[in-house]
Amino acid sequence: MPIGVPKVPFRLPGEEDAVWVDIYNRLYRERLLFLGQQVDDEIANQLIGIMMYLNSENQEKDMYLYINSPSGAVLPGISIYDAMQYVVPDVHTICMGLAASMGSFILVGGEITRRIALPHASVMIHQPASSYYDGQAGECVMEAEEASKLRDCITKIYAQKTGKPLWIISEDMERDVFLSAEEAHNYGIVDLVALENVSR
Repeated sequence: MPIGVPKVPFRLPGEEDAVWVDIYNRLYRERLLFLGQQVDDEIANQLIGIMMYLNSENQEKDMYLYINSPSGAVLPGISIYDAMQYVVPDVHTICMGLAASMGSFILVGGEITRRIALPHASVMIHQPASSYYDGQAGECVMEAEEASKLRDCITKIYAQKTGKPLWIISEDMERDVFLSAEEAHNYGIVDLVALENVSR
């Protein structure tokens, strides 16, 4: 039986009594953000809005973005990446589950030395896809040119953030490349693979 979003008590600054807020709002106040779905305009706008608010509230305290995303739209993904680069605090990225396509692009966009994968996480990179349609040839050519520009932009960012040569990234992005947490670390997408907590 679905229970909805759990609520937790939280005392707002300056208030005597606690109020019940949903758990995500409570976690946002601790600067913990979540991308747990495909990247689209709605989730991109939510994450950007939260990052901008936290940036204006306190520029000294880092943010933590937890990622479990099976892919998504390119332009909303780039907008999240750009917001991460714009805000003053470091944005730590943590892959838990899967960071595929735009999920991996956002993962690699975290502050260098602060990108983490959990031990059983999986990462996938590939080139951006386009939804060609039946229409005038000129429109298809323009769409292909735009897709090529986006691919070049994404490839350059992967090369910059991983330290890999541009030609290697470009070659690897020709197909789906799935990486384990350790392989993503060796590739330069993450800087650390978190250790499992074995204490019981």
